[in-house]
Amino acid sequence: MSDLVIGADGKARCRWGSSDDYLVYHDTEWGKPLHGDDHLYERMTLEAFQSGLSWLTILRKRENFRAAFDQFTMKKVAGYDDGDVARLMADTGIVRNRQKVDAAIANARAGLEVPGGLSKLLWSYAPPPRPHRPRSFAQVPAITPESTAMAKDLKKRGFRFVGPTTAYALMQATGMVDDHLAGCHVPPH
Repeated sequence: MSDLVIGADGKARCRWGSSDDYLVYHDTEWGKPLHGDDHLYERMTLEAFQSGLSWLTILRKRENFRAAFDQFTMKKVAGYDDGDVARLMADTGIVRNRQKVDAAIANARAGLEVPGGLSKLLWSYAPPPRPHRPRSFAQVPAITPESTAMAKDLKKRGFRFVGPTTAYALMQATGMVDDHLAGCHVPPH
């Protein structure tokens, strides 16, 4: 079975992105360079909430997460108190996991403390672009030296739920690496 498929629209895309549930996300967001502290904080938070779950679960709840976490504005989330934690834990529209909720708040606070901003820090770990896209998902790593270094640095700064695998997923989702397969219609960045 090929890791690249031709969709009903005649476009070749990565197999995981060919279903109706993932198509728009695959074609318009995943792997596109994303900058901005709050935008990257959102993606980091969603990747952390995804840990142990399918990305589709998070994608389907993303608008609920945005509403619950003040559009992922770090300054607002950093000010959350016990009442906000209780509100989030009662919100059936998001994933209700106390450790992940606490991590989201701690990460907002840590993100505000990063000299130069969170975006600059995260992008400093982006590896040089590869000369070629991978031909199959077997060639796509789950962890890289860069994602390991990013996770270690984030942990040192007080971030939680951002291990090397989550860091690499963040790098993929935000275009720090381009893991669309060779032949995928999404243009390289």
